[in-house]
Amino acid sequence: MAPLNLVRAAVLAASAHNTQPWLFAVTPARIDLFTVLSRNIGTVDPLRREIQISLGCALENLVLAGPPHGLAPTVTLMPDRADKTHVAQVDLAPAPASTAALFQAIPHRHTNRAAYDTGRPLPPGTLRALTSLVNNPHGELVWLTSAADKRAFGDLIVRAAQAIIADPQQSADDFRWYRSSWDQIQSTKDGITSDASGLSPLVGALAKLLPTSHAQYNHSWLTSLRDTQIPSAAAFGILVVRDLLDPAQRLLTGRTWQRMHLWATTQGLAMQPLHQVEERMDRERTAGLAPTFTTAMAGILPAGWQPLFSFRIGYPTIEAARSPRLPAGAVAHH
Repeated sequence: MAPLNLVRAAVLAASAHNTQPWLFAVTPARIDLFTVLSRNIGTVDPLRREIQISLGCALENLVLAGPPHGLAPTVTLMPDRADKTHVAQVDLAPAPASTAALFQAIPHRHTNRAAYDTGRPLPPGTLRALTSLVNNPHGELVWLTSAADKRAFGDLIVRAAQAIIADPQQSADDFRWYRSSWDQIQSTKDGITSDASGLSPLVGALAKLLPTSHAQYNHSWLTSLRDTQIPSAAAFGILVVRDLLDPAQRLLTGRTWQRMHLWATTQGLAMQPLHQVEERMDRERTAGLAPTFTTAMAGILPAGWQPLFSFRIGYPTIEAARSPRLPAGAVAHH
């Protein structure tokens, strides 16, 4: 069944904490995409911003997989006002088969959390090419490239991570998606693993043999972020919108991120989401906390824009490992 091949591409998409919060209803002429609300990150994503961005990523892969399988997709976002979990309807029409580099990059795209090559700057035109992939009339891409801007934003990300660790509920919800043992990875086929955390192969292998405590996880995460990931970024990017609560804007931002990451993969570039500041902003909003990070981010962005998705980019020093995935058959029904 050709439409199921589109789902096989969709399940390889990026998702926050590798939660894979999607379900597909598949017929020969149509695929409907639904949110699985139980696959959320709790207080780390209290506004469900990241879950909808993740669904946008899956939708982009699904659409890209249409033409290679002789299908022309037509997307309708949020098609059912009565069912907010029904995030997209994709109608399929027969079309001449064709392929493209972005589709071919789908199985090779992986988040790279290791160090990037600080001695290799981005080629001229790279940031412009990525910006041109933003296909959202209400969205923009803000780049931070100067040493001062990168240092200031990197410091803000570290402070946000420290605040998450110091918040008992956010920290617990974050750790709930960490899969440390081989048996756990095989049984759940989701979550963040030691292999995909940017560790060396030897350290990653040892991590699967020895239990990782919550405190050890927090220490390793913060150390990697502060000492490796942020200092080695060639640039930071922030995908912004006019209304961060609009589900359509979140879905379109997810589609943009997936498309950008696939293009970067074709260029030998590495990318990694860094959502810590947005996660604290959402926590401030929903828990009635002082708007520390909300105010700080407003000072970085152009007036009127709200951040949905922050990330870093650079050239990899090691190949990114794959994250586990639920098979298409487990998340699709006919």
